[in-house]
Amino acid sequence: MHISKLDVTGKKVLVRVDFNVPLSEDGKVKDDERLRRALPTIRYLLDQGAGVILMSHLGRPQKKRLPDGSLDVDKFTLRHVIPALEQLLGQSVAFAPDCGGEKSREMAAELNLHEVLLLENTRFDPGETKGDKAFAKRLAALGDCYVNDAFGTAHRAHASTAVVPGFYPASCKAMGFLMEAELRNAQRVLHHADHPFVLILGGAKVSDKIQLIESFLPKVEDLIIGGGMAFTFVKAMGGFVGDSLVEEDRIELARHLLEKAQESGVHIHLPHDVVAADGFSETAEKELMPADRIPPGWMGLDIGPKSLSNFGHVILRSKTILWNGPMGVFEMAPFAGGTFGMAEFVAQATDNGAYSLIGGGDSAAAVKASGSADRVSYISTGGGAMLTYLEGKPLPAVEALKSQL
Repeated sequence: MHISKLDVTGKKVLVRVDFNVPLSEDGKVKDDERLRRALPTIRYLLDQGAGVILMSHLGRPQKKRLPDGSLDVDKFTLRHVIPALEQLLGQSVAFAPDCGGEKSREMAAELNLHEVLLLENTRFDPGETKGDKAFAKRLAALGDCYVNDAFGTAHRAHASTAVVPGFYPASCKAMGFLMEAELRNAQRVLHHADHPFVLILGGAKVSDKIQLIESFLPKVEDLIIGGGMAFTFVKAMGGFVGDSLVEEDRIELARHLLEKAQESGVHIHLPHDVVAADGFSETAEKELMPADRIPPGWMGLDIGPKSLSNFGHVILRSKTILWNGPMGVFEMAPFAGGTFGMAEFVAQATDNGAYSLIGGGDSAAAVKASGSADRVSYISTGGGAMLTYLEGKPLPAVEALKSQL
């Protein structure tokens, strides 16, 4: 169900958001994008006369405990996001120092309509990542209705995302505006793409993108491959890649995918030239060289200008663009040119009427860093969730909104 179909007036609504935001050393929010993307749902519920109870995770506190085995509450507390959230919302936000415990039960019971309560980090309870039903039941008891707007965690079968909804009848649970927008944009490239359609893949590993490639080979005309994963394909074609990142155990698979693409009539575009370096460092010596002629001691860390030009030509003739993964180590200034150049081409194509979907994660960070974020059609907030959905797999959190325990 969509949130607009939910009767929330006079009720308390438990909302799963994704406030897993980057923090500075002193605990301040460095990037408030995920907070901003949750605002439409929160404001809608407040405007409808509801009391809003927010829950989210932050980081992986169970895996990063202190030396004595205790939780690092100071580092992973959601209290850190309160100042930024209050500023964005324009109203005060109460904070419960536990999640589903005695204090959060008291504060949820006392919450007035049009007020907001944020619970402590769901992952402070080990039952969250285990999908524990008892923990989920305690959370579900806090609200009259449930809304999931945390697309970034939709691929996780966790208690707050995939088990809590089961304690609500179908008429009392829904997806929020962000979740709906994410699914709608993903479905556009999956089922309603205009052609020509280009899939742009980058990042480190072929193994991370195998299912995505196989899923989209029947749908696209062009497949652009950059980033570290390109060198596995280059080596599979007999090229010399020096010390570049290669998944040796995936070379045969790369050959298979190249053959499968050819059989499907899909044009594969690999880098012709790369910016190589003699070390993985911003200060390393760098040199432009052919992608298949990299000598030992050197590694490709970005696509070169010829590759960028060729890729750009493909992008500009496309009507649908799906991009997942950067073209190089864009976090290092000397190796950001290829990724930022690709972002500009995607923006230009979008300006000219193409539809462009940026698949979250590093791709989203790269487009934002390039300054082109406001010129693409949609940037996903969930790299892993978007990848899972585009591969054709069900999202546990979405499926849970359709069912009951």
